[in-house]
Amino acid sequence: MSPTRFASRHKWIYIGAIVLLVGFVVVGLIQYKAVRSTNQSLDKANQLADELAAAGFTRPDPATLARALGEDGGIVCEDPASALKSALWKINLSNGATGPGQRPVIADRRAVQAEALVLKVYCPDQLQRVQDEIDDLKTEQTVRRGNDG
Repeated sequence: MSPTRFASRHKWIYIGAIVLLVGFVVVGLIQYKAVRSTNQSLDKANQLADELAAAGFTRPDPATLARALGEDGGIVCEDPASALKSALWKINLSNGATGPGQRPVIADRRAVQAEALVLKVYCPDQLQRVQDEIDDLKTEQTVRRGNDG
């Protein structure tokens, strides 16, 4: 049997092997991108968890932060200084009532500080725009912690 005849009879084996090889390459590239993205998310999440712990907060689970904020901060970093986001942020700092019972309150300084740390880690270019609004807020220590009395 000549080599050309052998190759032509088993051409489907070569085609199948090439298709499998291309498929493995595609799957490998997709997996590599997903792992790289996960690693970047966890790096940012660990950085934020370290910042929060250094500021005196309980260290959150980095895996939870990575799922919530991803590698770029997600919705937190989508124009945080916009009028709508600023209004929603201030509503969240209210007394928690709805409708006519809703009132502004003096926010806890540490809660506002935690929000600034998220921006510092995930979108530092946006922090200065929001920092001006943070500085304008009236804040106090309104939540008792530990042995504060």
